[in-house]
Amino acid sequence: MNPDDHICYCYHVSARKLVNFAKRTRPRVPSQMTECLNAGTGCGWCIPFLLKIANDPDAFHLQEMTPDEYANARKEYIQTKKPKNAF
Repeated sequence: MNPDDHICYCYHVSARKLVNFAKRTRPRVPSQMTECLNAGTGCGWCIPFLLKIANDPDAFHLQEMTPDEYANARKEYIQTKKPKNAF
């Protein structure tokens, strides 16, 4: 994935915005990532990625997934109707 691809599909928040937010604010707890355009407050799919960004924004990258693979994995997550990911 590229830096401008969405991590949070519900609120259309890109990886670049989230990484820059984490570098700028250095959140004390990962749940503070929601302050970046409400990321993570919709379906919950992106919360594991927000945790990674909050813990180490300099090391975060999603090159192992294509945008289509990411979108398909989110679609499967929503269809399973398991409990929502949480911080």
